Amino acid sequence: MTGNDTPARSLAEDLRARADDELAALLRARPDLLVPVPVDVSQLAARATTRASAVRALDRLDRFTLQVLDALVVLPSPVGVDGVRAALPLAGPEAGSVDVSLGTLRAQALAWGPDDDIRVPHIVREILGPHPAGLGPPARQALLALSPSRLTTIMRVLGLSSNGDHGAAAEALATYLSDPTTLSALLDQLTDDARSALAALTPGPPTGRIDDALRDVDRESARTPIDQLLALGLLVPVDSATVVLPREIALHLRGGVHTDVLTAPPRPPVTERNPDTVDRTAGAGAFDLVRKVELLLDTWSAEPPAVLRTGGLGVRDLRRLPELLDTDEAGGALIAEIALAAGLLAASDDVDEVWLPTPEFDAWRREEPARRWAVLARAWLTTTRVAGVAGSRDERDRPVAPLGRDLERPAAPEYRRLALEELADLPPGSAPDLVGVLGAVQWRRPRRGGRFRDDLVRWTLREAEQVGVTGMGALASFVRPLLAGRVDDKAVGAAADAIRACLPQPLDHVLLQADLTAVAPGPLRSDLERELTLISDVESRGGASVHRFTAGSLRRALDAGRSAADVHEFLAAISRTPVPQPLTYLVDDVARTHGQLRVGSAQSFVRCDDHAVLAAIMAEPRASSLGLRRLAPTVLASSLPANTLVERLRQLGFSPVPEAADGSIVIGRAEPRRAVVRTVPRPGFAEPSVPEETLLGAAVRALRAGDRSRAERPPDAAPGRLGRTGAAATLADLRRALESGTTVWIGYVDHHGATTERLVDPARLEGGWLSAFDHRSGEVRSFAVHRISGVAPVDVA
Repeated sequence: MTGNDTPARSLAEDLRARADDELAALLRARPDLLVPVPVDVSQLAARATTRASAVRALDRLDRFTLQVLDALVVLPSPVGVDGVRAALPLAGPEAGSVDVSLGTLRAQALAWGPDDDIRVPHIVREILGPHPAGLGPPARQALLALSPSRLTTIMRVLGLSSNGDHGAAAEALATYLSDPTTLSALLDQLTDDARSALAALTPGPPTGRIDDALRDVDRESARTPIDQLLALGLLVPVDSATVVLPREIALHLRGGVHTDVLTAPPRPPVTERNPDTVDRTAGAGAFDLVRKVELLLDTWSAEPPAVLRTGGLGVRDLRRLPELLDTDEAGGALIAEIALAAGLLAASDDVDEVWLPTPEFDAWRREEPARRWAVLARAWLTTTRVAGVAGSRDERDRPVAPLGRDLERPAAPEYRRLALEELADLPPGSAPDLVGVLGAVQWRRPRRGGRFRDDLVRWTLREAEQVGVTGMGALASFVRPLLAGRVDDKAVGAAADAIRACLPQPLDHVLLQADLTAVAPGPLRSDLERELTLISDVESRGGASVHRFTAGSLRRALDAGRSAADVHEFLAAISRTPVPQPLTYLVDDVARTHGQLRVGSAQSFVRCDDHAVLAAIMAEPRASSLGLRRLAPTVLASSLPANTLVERLRQLGFSPVPEAADGSIVIGRAEPRRAVVRTVPRPGFAEPSVPEETLLGAAVRALRAGDRSRAERPPDAAPGRLGRTGAAATLADLRRALESGTTVWIGYVDHHGATTERLVDPARLEGGWLSAFDHRSGEVRSFAVHRISGVAPVDVA
């Protein structure tokens, strides 16, 4: 990166010497540095060396790059490229991986300087901790903590003399123990048990616990292997119960900084599948996901479940999902969470909160199936919510509810993508082993995760099958556009185009059976499935669904406004077989009695031309709670409200319908309910997303302009020295900047009369307001033109 022969004195100077595209690469790799845009390069360097930003950058490094960073921290200064290569036992083509990792560290401002003197920010050394690469402190540092008498004893055992100066004695002993020839000779003198004790501390951590670590011991009084190591200075006591292995001795035993160097993630074992079969299997899963989301939201539109006081979905409502969606509770929770992440589901703003589809659900349903799936897949891939957490126990040992607030996990999108990228790196049709994928993700993010990281990878691979992202364990080809870069509308469109040929074609027919059932040999068109579900009860779902016609299901259709003729016409249109006579009779029988018994409000009344029906009601023992009395041979009155009376009579096996004041039948058409939300929920990102290239370019121009302004401004200059111009001149200057697309400084007077300088990119000028990208806040802001005191162009060439 930096090709200077002399080392940069600071990170800020190194960044200032970089090209514009290199600064843009830094901001692209560490987008948190961009919010808000730094005023100059010095502020950029200061922000890059804050603990929060440095931790975030280190957490995103792979294992090998962290090993290279360990070498930079462990090796004595000045550290060069050749020293790092020697510290990592690599040969052949793998040796070039060191240069790649050093380039990554430099690009992300985690290291800087020329090839013969590479430096690491102090904050990075602090974050790596006292034992980088599992190594202890340098021998001199460890020996300095010893008492003068103990240090003298060790030097006497090794045949060294001391002049009484503690620091000089520690330096001399450290130099002696750092010599490879001397160390080899000392190690050869050790017993096997002593060498085993050293071997246990060599990989790290370098500390161990023993009793009476500060005891004074020499070669003659040594009785145990630990005594022997303490006498020779190969182990150094830290306190009364702890010893440490000095860094130089561990490096000698390792033969380098690291012994287990792996320059690339381990390749998981795979099972080969036919790529076409994988795509078809995943396509069937994708179609099933779309169908289940639509079924769930249609059902909740009519019968919305309540929102818990703590947020989320209740246990009873969750347990209804397996039967409705033909899945288990985990699968039902996943369907609901995807609908929420896609903005198709939200909590209503009513007093009694319920879960309802949003208006966006109607727009989504009008799209073709391929587009609908792509929207759902993007929501699943990018959401910070983790459906797999549902059903677990929180810190108070309470179950975590689906759709609740406790399902937020900021790292979820990153690990979900990492797991899928492992599948994308394999040849088409390769189904990797779960343990192998876990190992690869652990290599890519060794500092983050732990058990949750592994759980999230498992959940990702399991859910990918249900979402239609994988088939038979292998990544589907049509998913690759969603993993190629930003998951924007363009990627969604490309994924929709790619999956279209892999989706099963929905059927437009069923097979009617004489036993009053209809068999759908495959997935039905959504409009046909909704109508069929209205007039029948679903007995089983899956590849072939079975629907049963009953008097209750047909009455449901008639209550919703369908006539007998409508039902006959629909059945004849969708059946590939003749409509069975028993089904025709059933429809006509239900329609004949439907509306025969009518309920009005008087408080309410029941009237029927058939005296026998009213007599049967009065004779029914369970009807005593209805408060009925006969007003006329064809009329009964009740003390119950009309809608309650209708429901009670239906429970008793009768078929009443409500009647309006004019005597006409009231058809109860259920209007679909929608959640009124101010903003539709969108997939969230825990980490700052990669900025657009236009924003990166503007940010780099702002950094350069800030540096020039700092260099050109006198030391005693204060804000507000742009000069004051008239309104006409200000407007003319702003229009010129707008037309030329240049960055300008403006002096802006706030409500308190103070003038501040703002670096802006003008975007629009109208109505007395300037809309411009403000480099200080990193966003587009509006400025009142009459408050702009002056305008000064910035040379951005």
